[in-house]
Amino acid sequence: MTGLVIKLAPRERVLINGAVVENGDRRSRINILTQNAKVLRLRDAIHPDRANTPVSRLCYTLQLVLIGEAAADETRHRAVVAIEELSRIFTDTDSRKLLSEATTTLSEGNFYRCLKCLRNLLPREARLLAMGTA
Repeated sequence: MTGLVIKLAPRERVLINGAVVENGDRRSRINILTQNAKVLRLRDAIHPDRANTPVSRLCYTLQLVLIGEAAADETRHRAVVAIEELSRIFTDTDSRKLLSEATTTLSEGNFYRCLKCLRNLLPREARLLAMGTA
């Protein structure tokens, strides 16, 4: 069986093609067979009010593509520029690896994997910002 497999915890919610779906009381697996379905696990979602840093704003923008609220081609170009800007700030080896993987997955059109890579930068960004205000 091909397609996207989503494993859900009890009561976990996911957005599928604009509809919020909530899991029942047990862990479960959902197989999404429709290609290009718009899917976003809501526990991974960033609320627009919380998209207030460079990395979180980029994650939010990618999230909009995943739910069909933004054009993929236009967003891909803007995201590549944003990742290049972030690479000037995140200079450690691990961050560079994440940014490189994000760029690669973005060029392949895999917005979810790109988002996943960039989300790993959020704690690092928070530490950098905290150091800047200390």
